[in-house]
Amino acid sequence: MNRSFELVKTAYVISQLTPSDDPQIALAGRSNVGKSSLINCLAGRKALAKVSSTPGKTQSVNFFQITPGDYTLVDLPGYGYARRSQEERAKWGKLIEHFLTGNPGLKAVAVLLDVRVTPQQNDLELVSWLRQSGIPILPVLTKCDKVNQRDQAARQREWRDLLGGTATPICFSSVTKQGRDALWAALDARAGVPRPQAQAAGPAE
Repeated sequence: MNRSFELVKTAYVISQLTPSDDPQIALAGRSNVGKSSLINCLAGRKALAKVSSTPGKTQSVNFFQITPGDYTLVDLPGYGYARRSQEERAKWGKLIEHFLTGNPGLKAVAVLLDVRVTPQQNDLELVSWLRQSGIPILPVLTKCDKVNQRDQAARQREWRDLLGGTATPICFSSVTKQGRDALWAALDARAGVPRPQAQAAGPAE
């Protein structure tokens, strides 16, 4: 299925965030986890989200309207990058928390996790907070082209156990497009998009 991405809104401060009942799924992850590359891969457009070698470039909450499906993917600022000032990180933290807690249309948070890295404290804290807040989690392991299938499976099991067995992470690569269709299917399902019905077979000749 071909989908269109349209950047419909960018919020830099809390006052620019307005509650919405429309279906939304947030994308969250540590800086340099490959979030912009993932967005570009999903969209099939290299220039949709800016990819930078400098972590922490995304400083705003970006809203992408998805059609068909009529829901919004929300790109949150990356967290955990120490070289940004404490003031900047605190500002982003408040922006993210306000969005997550003041949004009736939020259906899930896709938590992006680098497959090469053991669970980090920032990731564990986010996952714990989301679970306590009753916000569904869609775990996604990024950069899976950089490890073999055995290591992918081991990291999947590790995060599945940390999530209490409620979800197995999707293995994704923006380079090979591994997991692209599976992630789209999961995003559509969380947003409540009806699955296309199989075409009925015609009468026998």
